[in-house]
Amino acid sequence: MTRRLASLALLLATGAQAATAPELRFVGCPVYRNVDAGKKSGCWLVEDPASGIRYDVSTSPTKPDWNHAILVEARAAAIQQTQACGGAVLEPVRVSILPQECTRTMLPAEGYTGRKFALPRRNVRPLYEARQQPEAPFTPRTFVIPFDYGSDFVTYQLSDYYIDQAANYALDVQPARVNVIGHVASREDVVSGLRLREPPSLADARAKKIAEWMRLRGVPANRLHVSTTHPDTSSDDPAFDGLVQASRRRVVVQVTPMRSDRSANELP
Repeated sequence: MTRRLASLALLLATGAQAATAPELRFVGCPVYRNVDAGKKSGCWLVEDPASGIRYDVSTSPTKPDWNHAILVEARAAAIQQTQACGGAVLEPVRVSILPQECTRTMLPAEGYTGRKFALPRRNVRPLYEARQQPEAPFTPRTFVIPFDYGSDFVTYQLSDYYIDQAANYALDVQPARVNVIGHVASREDVVSGLRLREPPSLADARAKKIAEWMRLRGVPANRLHVSTTHPDTSSDDPAFDGLVQASRRRVVVQVTPMRSDRSANELP
């Protein structure tokens, strides 16, 4: 207990340097804190087995499953807010659900308040809502779609947000070609004693899922070209909020306009 309190005190004291702090990456069993500050205000907590620090991962787009361990990839928030949930806040943070089983654990509120729900900024707008179309000359654009570890699932209020942007742009400019390129984290890593490595086949599964999503949105199938890449590389795209390890798992969508000298309203 003494080691945990000392580690937490040090973390809180250095919170202002969080933006330049090393990434945290560990595996642990999630715990749910049953607070009630309105809808979606419950807290998800997880302990780093190496340091013994309990972290708050509630801001992750993917929510934990208390039946399974989670991979946590994050940086400590610039301002720690332990009073909300009872853990050192991680933000940005990504959580990936792993197959390893955990014992369900739910904590009472114990005086913690939780957080009032706020709509995330990466929120897909309804199709009926008017949006501004791009103006000529049209230029090639690249969109990056994040994925959780070991998964080709499209994450709500993260992956879907960037797919929507890619599809909208492709529909607006009538593309000559849309390259959909799948990436995986194929280099083996050992995290909290667990060996992690994504199979190369997952790159193809991710790319095909994104291409099918765009086809269903109306992008012509003959303009969509699916491929994969074998080198395990990272990305500095804003979609990852500076989390280098999480950026290794992605699909890249490259939209090449048919012509750059016509407005969207003139295209067939």
